[in-house]
Amino acid sequence: MNSIRKVSHPTNRPPEDALWFLSLGGAGEIGMNLSLYGTAGKWLMVDCGVTFGDDTTPGVDIIMPDITFMEDHVDDLVGLVVTHGHEDHIGAIEHLWSRLKCPVYATKFTAELIRNKLSYGNLQRHVQIIEILPGGRFDVEDFKCEFIPITHSIPESQMLVIETKHGRVLHTGDWKIDPDPIVGLVSDEKRLKELGAEGVLAVIGDSTNALIPGHSGSEREVQDEFLRLFGTIDQRIVVTCFSSNIARVKSIAVAAAKAGRYVSLVGRSLWRNAEVAEECGYLPEFNNFLSEDEAMNSPRNKIVIISTGCQGEPRAALCRIAVEDHPEVALDAGDTVIFSSRDIPGNEKAIARLQNNLIAKGLKIITAHDLPVHVSGHPAQDELTKLYQWVRPHLVLPVHGEARHQAEHARIAKECQVKHTMIPANGQIIRLGPDSHEVVNEVVNGRWGLDGKNLRRLDSSIAKDRKKMAYSGAAVVTLVMDSRGKVIHDPQVSLMGVIDEGNENGLQEDLSAIAHDAVENMPKSTRIDDAAVRHAVSLAVRKHINAHHGKKPMMDVHVVRV
Repeated sequence: MNSIRKVSHPTNRPPEDALWFLSLGGAGEIGMNLSLYGTAGKWLMVDCGVTFGDDTTPGVDIIMPDITFMEDHVDDLVGLVVTHGHEDHIGAIEHLWSRLKCPVYATKFTAELIRNKLSYGNLQRHVQIIEILPGGRFDVEDFKCEFIPITHSIPESQMLVIETKHGRVLHTGDWKIDPDPIVGLVSDEKRLKELGAEGVLAVIGDSTNALIPGHSGSEREVQDEFLRLFGTIDQRIVVTCFSSNIARVKSIAVAAAKAGRYVSLVGRSLWRNAEVAEECGYLPEFNNFLSEDEAMNSPRNKIVIISTGCQGEPRAALCRIAVEDHPEVALDAGDTVIFSSRDIPGNEKAIARLQNNLIAKGLKIITAHDLPVHVSGHPAQDELTKLYQWVRPHLVLPVHGEARHQAEHARIAKECQVKHTMIPANGQIIRLGPDSHEVVNEVVNGRWGLDGKNLRRLDSSIAKDRKKMAYSGAAVVTLVMDSRGKVIHDPQVSLMGVIDEGNENGLQEDLSAIAHDAVENMPKSTRIDDAAVRHAVSLAVRKHINAHHGKKPMMDVHVVRV
């Protein structure tokens, strides 16, 4: 692997004599993909996705790249090309497009998914979406682009070829090699081999499954397992999967029909994505799906429910069903729930909690660890090897993975006789060519969280304070003082998340006395300084709580002068 040499550059505007690459999301992490290619003073964006919050981001469910850099250069942004319709590639568009205001290029299925998402903010009439046929070619100013159909777990996934006068780049997006994908086209091996003959400067490639030996497997294998499995189950069947995995929905529908069962969808995103798939000709079975109410009024041995919530999301359908909070659907002991998905890193605890809730209610659980009920949509090691044998690039930049995935991807590329590899990080502007490749600068990058209706940096003071309150609670002290610094009423103390309810009074009295003493022990000259009073009282109260309860709560001291 080549060492990275950082070269300073006077501006962050792409030069005439080079092709640049910049990741603002998706390098060194899984999800939240946003890439930029730059030359001749212009930037082309590829994908604009999200990732999801967890226990470490209280109040924030959706996270997206910090695009401060792009806002500062928005006049140089010529367009956004979307490789496919997964949330980690399109989910930020509805939140960030008003800051970008550029045309969007996508295939019809992906475009319809984007329009659906834009409709929630009434943006669908404002965003110019240019539909491109799978495998189509199109120009975005100085960037000559070409889609290459590729198999993934959603219809119309495309690799993107970007050609400039400085060389040709293959941006893989998410992909795999599947000879029988059930829905959509097989990967265009012929065109990829042609690219290899024409010459490829760089591949910016998916690293998600670089640690997994062999092949990712075919959707046909999953459908065959459903066909066998459904005939062995006596009661209600629930299958939970990613709502965008239309091939999986189709496989379930085929197996259900053979077993003499009807299919119902539970979860708004499933209904929305399935309807788009039907409109685009991928899921004619949609017209026979039952509503939730119809499913609940049908015999248990005649129903297959497809549900959202495979990652243990608290507000998704399956989690609500598990805690008996769903308005339409209830499950019974003896029903079977099949988890037809992989566990996204970071979601393991939430998924285990969901499965435990289901098992406690007498339901049977089947996962991909038990039976072949899921295959990944990302390339394992044998598929990465094939790609580099076909394309033979000069340079490989592994993205869409954590550091361990990127490093293994780079090793595989080297074994395939790729001359050069670089492992990019978010925020690095990397010169791809011609002639040399190197880091030329670093720009502002990070994460924005959707906090209610506001976008905030995840390292903002508000986010830090909320995290601290989530772990250690909060204490609020109110002091009433005169203008000379004398405390004229007993300090009032409120505690949140520090001690069990019912045991607060004694601690509050102790803390009130401690706050009073903290002021009395201050020099008289400093008692008239509100900031100094707040600091002294905060230190004293927090020290006492930590000494007796092992907590350092968020402190807020109010000083009222009368």
